[in-house]
Amino acid sequence: MRTIQKNGEPRSLTAHRQQAHADYDNYADKDALRESLVTEQRGLCCYCQSRIKPDPQKMKIEHWQCQANYPDRQLDYQNLLGACLGGHGNPTQEKHCDTRKGNADLCFCPTDPMHPIELQIRYLGDGNITSDDENIKTALNDVLNLNWSRLVSNRKAVLQAFQERLQTGKRLDPARELSKWDGSQHGDMKPFSQVVVYYLSKKLGRATA
Repeated sequence: MRTIQKNGEPRSLTAHRQQAHADYDNYADKDALRESLVTEQRGLCCYCQSRIKPDPQKMKIEHWQCQANYPDRQLDYQNLLGACLGGHGNPTQEKHCDTRKGNADLCFCPTDPMHPIELQIRYLGDGNITSDDENIKTALNDVLNLNWSRLVSNRKAVLQAFQERLQTGKRLDPARELSKWDGSQHGDMKPFSQVVVYYLSKKLGRATA
């Protein structure tokens, strides 16, 4: 998970919000909304960082504060995020991200630049993620189910593949590698990129300590 920098909202959303009786359900241009969300999130789910695409079959539009409890925010672009399908239709233990979260509140916001979520999460070598903040730790496990076995395996595989590259004997510049994974470059980011960002940041921190 990483802090998402929100861009300008689609013009169609601005225009729709100005109409009488406007709500999320009668907003017709959700294709433009998906495009905007996927672009600003660099092609990654706002929670697990799996790949999403601007297609209703490949992503969901997430309300960080749910429509049921916060109806005044249903058309607030700052409240809208792009999420993966999260195991929709699967048993509860296999659901994650927005699909698992439902109408629950989160104790953190992935768009809050004053409290970057990536600084509050630790990525372990076995693919699990955790936090020293007990409330965030509970949200990761119980609300979002981000330590579901498949997500853990995916993060572990990405980290191991990167570590194997480092062991091939080819000299790699950690700072340059970091720029390839942390969003500094344009275009879509690599799925589960934050696990490598965390690893490289620690490696660079140790090297300069």
